Amino acid sequence: MEKVVIIGGGYSGIYALRELAKNKNIQITLIDKHTFHNLQPEVYDLIANKSNIADVTIDLTTLCMGINHDYVEYKNLKVRRIDKEAQKIYTEEKEIVTYDYLVMAAGTRTFFPPQIPGLNNAHDIKKLHWAMFFKQSFENQLFKKIRDEAKQCEDTHIVVVGAGLSGVEIAAEMAYNSKMFFKRGNFSCDNLKISLVSSSDTILPGLSPKLISMSHQRLKSLGINVITSTKLTECHKDHLELSNGVKIYHSFIIFTGGIEASPITTDLDVDKNRRGQILVNEFLQANGHENIFAVGDVAEIKDKKGEIMPPNVTVARISGTCAGRNILNHIKKKKLKACDPKLEGILIALGGKYAAGNLYDLVHVQGRIAYEIKKYVFSSYRKPLLKLIEAGYKKLKRL
Repeated sequence: MEKVVIIGGGYSGIYALRELAKNKNIQITLIDKHTFHNLQPEVYDLIANKSNIADVTIDLTTLCMGINHDYVEYKNLKVRRIDKEAQKIYTEEKEIVTYDYLVMAAGTRTFFPPQIPGLNNAHDIKKLHWAMFFKQSFENQLFKKIRDEAKQCEDTHIVVVGAGLSGVEIAAEMAYNSKMFFKRGNFSCDNLKISLVSSSDTILPGLSPKLISMSHQRLKSLGINVITSTKLTECHKDHLELSNGVKIYHSFIIFTGGIEASPITTDLDVDKNRRGQILVNEFLQANGHENIFAVGDVAEIKDKKGEIMPPNVTVARISGTCAGRNILNHIKKKKLKACDPKLEGILIALGGKYAAGNLYDLVHVQGRIAYEIKKYVFSSYRKPLLKLIEAGYKKLKRL
């Protein structure tokens, strides 16, 4: 029986798993150091108290148990080394996992440039535990303001460095949430400030000018101070220094700069780009390795025109599904199919029930309608997973 191992229970790993499970005669092992699949795009709702942890996570144990397959298993392990010659995975827990086919779906993490002193003072909200810490820090700042408002009303300044999707969405959600908080309570000490720093000449670099403009206008309406064409040069506990010579005192800082591949790939002897992402061919196989596939953010994925695709949920879905199909085809000695990812559009949460988006590069939407479309897209992904974990939970209770 062929054994397929997936490293990483994120979007691409889950899609690969669901595709592979169509073959009932292979063994599938999902490995992740976390016990849950983090629904990263919805973490901003968690921070804004619109949802709880159960709404933004999918339990991997019950997910695997809920899949109708006799040979699917989940292992809560931390991968330390992969021996591709021996086809063995070595883990921190001293368990060795063997494979015939390997799917690398370990994702990426925020890249903290080592040349910026003091960047360890910044928070990274890609990880759920840091998102929770940030949520508590943000709420503590609001509590401190209302606790002390009669005696003193000190400035509270939150700085978000990095104006890509993550930076823009978290800045907008914080601004909207704090605005509603002070309005609802009629608190007098409502001088919380939020700044968004972009090293590019705009926010959301690479997106359409119209989408950038709509998003920028929304941020301004929320009172966010947008600083463009400026880099962070030094980060201190209470202030940061920018390339334009400005010094900003802050209550806390969130860094949403670039990305780098999961450290799992560092010692894996395959071709990688400067960010550590695995270089793959059109079938999503690591260059020169027909039994190693890489999907989602951990891979440098190109479309048929040779253009590198941005890391997002759509590319994760397409690449994960494609890799799963190609492994099944390879097992059956069938022809592999090239992956040609296409972006169906982009939707940006901009605080409250407001979003902006570009659909199929044909039409731009904003406001409540864009928000509802975004919620529908998320729901269409989450609902089938909820059915699987419910089935897995019932099975677990019967054991």
